Amino acid sequence: MCFDHDSRPPIVPDPSGMRDATEAVLESADGNRFAAYLARAARPTGAGIVILPDVRGLHTYYRELTERFAEHGVDAIAIDYFGRTAGLTDRGPAFEYMPHVAATTYAGLTADVRAAAAHLRSSAAIERLYTTGFCFGGRLSFLTAGLDDLGLAGVIGFYGWPTGTSRNDTPAPADVAATFTCPVMGIFGGADEGIPASAVAEFEAALEKAGIAHRIDTYEGAPHSFFDRKAADFAEASDRAWGQVLGFMGVAK
Repeated sequence: MCFDHDSRPPIVPDPSGMRDATEAVLESADGNRFAAYLARAARPTGAGIVILPDVRGLHTYYRELTERFAEHGVDAIAIDYFGRTAGLTDRGPAFEYMPHVAATTYAGLTADVRAAAAHLRSSAAIERLYTTGFCFGGRLSFLTAGLDDLGLAGVIGFYGWPTGTSRNDTPAPADVAATFTCPVMGIFGGADEGIPASAVAEFEAALEKAGIAHRIDTYEGAPHSFFDRKAADFAEASDRAWGQVLGFMGVAK
């Protein structure tokens, strides 16, 4: 699991920057109905982002992150992964997510991303669309760089596994880097016990070979899931990472 249930984004709120935020139910091309959370900027910059959560799906952390993006001028939508297997009900800390994670498919996940991107574009004036994701969602965010029909301006992955097999049928980003069509930003913790430096290096080498513009940042001493308000020891790393994300999107901090 990426975060504890009481974890929150390490970004200072600025409610004056957000126009509104609403729960939504979206429908994918395959008929799946799933939960999402949309936040719109009071002072939009033309940037929009689809947020892909960790294995818990649409947790409070990601609803708040959606709002933090909107407060910085980025219209944002976060999605849930489990409409096909767990329905639309809100789920608390006791939710056993792993069976539902295992039941996801790459085809289903990408269908949901496409539906979220279309909904965001219909709800706001988006000139540049990005995805970002965390852990399970970080890997998926990297892979969306190969979905050229989305017209993405870039993708951002926080400690997403870039190599090896996964819990479902998603390919390894390093293996399919040649299909990518937009810039990639990868954020990793130097003390992440699950993602070794060798995996990050393999991913970066694959991006270089494919000629994909990229920025890979490894924060020395930071663990997996360091981007967390509770992780006070890594507050500086979180602040720098947030600044790098906004800069990658062409948005002022």
